[in-house]
Amino acid sequence: MDQNVPDQIASIEHVEASLASAGYIPSRQICTALFLAIRLQKPILVEGPAGVGKTELAKATASFLGLPLVRMQCYDGLDESKALYEWKYGKQLLYTQILRDKLAATFADTDSLDEAMKKLGDTGELFFSEQFLEPRPLLRALREPRGCVLLVDEIDKADEEFEAFLLEILSDYTVTVPELGTQHAIVPPIVLLTSNNTRDLGDAMKRRCLHLHIGYPEPKLEERIIATRVPGVHESLRRQLVSYVQQLRGMDLRKLPSVSETIDWARALLLLHAHELEPAVVRDTLNVLLKFEADLEAVGPKVGELTYKARDAA
Repeated sequence: MDQNVPDQIASIEHVEASLASAGYIPSRQICTALFLAIRLQKPILVEGPAGVGKTELAKATASFLGLPLVRMQCYDGLDESKALYEWKYGKQLLYTQILRDKLAATFADTDSLDEAMKKLGDTGELFFSEQFLEPRPLLRALREPRGCVLLVDEIDKADEEFEAFLLEILSDYTVTVPELGTQHAIVPPIVLLTSNNTRDLGDAMKRRCLHLHIGYPEPKLEERIIATRVPGVHESLRRQLVSYVQQLRGMDLRKLPSVSETIDWARALLLLHAHELEPAVVRDTLNVLLKFEADLEAVGPKVGELTYKARDAA
């Protein structure tokens, strides 16, 4: 990324067209938030249920900007060493074994313990040099010479201590490696943090970021998404399956079908050479949309009714 990439993003319409060229069909709200995040060089916190396109937004952004995507998957117990850097202990051990036989020669001309310790100290510093450093996602993102898109996925799964650590780095895109000194971002990354709202994030994190909520799309937008991601589906069937999914989202289910499941269902129907929704086909493929047995049992008796309503609506 050149230093002036934010200036190259001319408008919200430019973002919309660029995302579409990367296979991501966005809403106006998504385009506006991403435009502001890039131009203002601020992180963007993307919240919403799983499967609505939060991670795909980061991938599409990296694609149309021509930048590498650096992804850090968060989980309970994630700490600095796994997110920032660690030392290549195996390589250090190998070098230690190689040098062991040479220690006698190193100390042969020393006359005192202090002199020997000094020589040993000089040798020891080599083991904490750049060649033994293993950059993890955060440090890799800061070191990308052209910049990158940094995806911090499911930040809500990490604990509050890690959230505070991450906030410190994002404040000025700088971090200190004790053995090597302060590391500054060559080009500040474009940062997207995603959250499935499994826990509330701190106020400081929310203040630092622009906020974007991605919910389930409206029918017309979802039809456009299916047309882009599964182009072989006939227009009539596309309308029917989107209408069916929209009906399911109005029910009291444990997990509502997301956009990713709609896409998977469209691919399954295409593979089965379906031309329109039929109760038998819907019943056979319902497990593509619904992931819990209780949901399947709740929808099962209504398959026919929902199918014909979807066909009428289309």
